[in-house]
Amino acid sequence: QVQLVESGGGLVRAGGSLRLSCVASQRTFNTLVMGWFRQAPGKEREFLGFIRQSDSSTFYADSVQGRFTISRDTAENTVHLQMNSLKPDDTAVYYCAATRRINALGSPRGYDYWGQGTQVTVSS
Repeated sequence: QVQLVESGGGLVRAGGSLRLSCVASQRTFNTLVMGWFRQAPGKEREFLGFIRQSDSSTFYADSVQGRFTISRDTAENTVHLQMNSLKPDDTAVYYCAATRRINALGSPRGYDYWGQGTQVTVSS
């Protein structure tokens, strides 16, 4: 039932910034959690962080904490991933995911709905 659409990917230079967006079909946010993941070729899907729709509280993986910020749009049913100080190793397909559960939020298995992904390429 929940549909997610990511956008904002593209090519950016190392050290630059990029903001991704994820639009969800659901307008009621109570207990809903939205997470961000990425997957590079030959690597496992990596957890980046999540935001609780009820209070906008966030949690980040150590690998991106301080560089990436997740936020919720105040007017639209949209979640953003602000990425700063990008590195070539950040190159990957970035996915938005959603769940109504509150378990395994740091793992792909904790999420039931996924977007199509958006490619982020960081050049040297």
